[in-house]
Amino acid sequence: MYAIVDIETTGGYAANHRITEVAVFLHDGMQITDTYHTLINPGRAIPYYITGLTGISTEMVLDAPTFEDIAEDLYNLLEGKIFVAHNAQFDYSFLKREFELAGVTWQAKKLCTVRLSRKIIPGLRSYNLGSLAESLGIEIENRHRASGDAHATVKIFDLLLRRDRDNHIAKALKRNSGETILPPNLAREEFDRLLFFECARPGDLCWQSHQH
Repeated sequence: MYAIVDIETTGGYAANHRITEVAVFLHDGMQITDTYHTLINPGRAIPYYITGLTGISTEMVLDAPTFEDIAEDLYNLLEGKIFVAHNAQFDYSFLKREFELAGVTWQAKKLCTVRLSRKIIPGLRSYNLGSLAESLGIEIENRHRASGDAHATVKIFDLLLRRDRDNHIAKALKRNSGETILPPNLAREEFDRLLFFECARPGDLCWQSHQH
């Protein structure tokens, strides 16, 4: 079972910023079986440029639950699932950090639809979510919002599953059997940043909401 996820955040680094919205689509390899979506109160003001991009303002999240409020439900939803996202390390690092702050230990096998798309559908101009969806004829409703971007990722993942004649998905899961091992003498924030930029195509905008 797959959990296809998208988040919106107050900024670009899990160590310094917080989640403002999360959407999850459970997928059994054939179809969507369940969905989850909520705004999240990050406990801080949302920068104006983030509001300009996502449409999520500080006022919108004042009455939303905190991550700690939803942590148990979200953990139960994600536990035992293969974590799928567009630029997966970004979303994963934020969720892992939020779970840690809530006193919850969580890890999962991960699949990145950026990396998989490059292998299964090579030669495209760009692999950020907007460009990839356009290349594949996929319309994104509610762009730069967690639910809209996650639903587009579901459609991309469906297509990747159908086109994966060389078993790239199985190979990726075999390589990624769990939590990434942190290299010695490298801070977690720096490691996450390097992974995030490695996943982004040179020349693409490297903010989470642009990639999604």
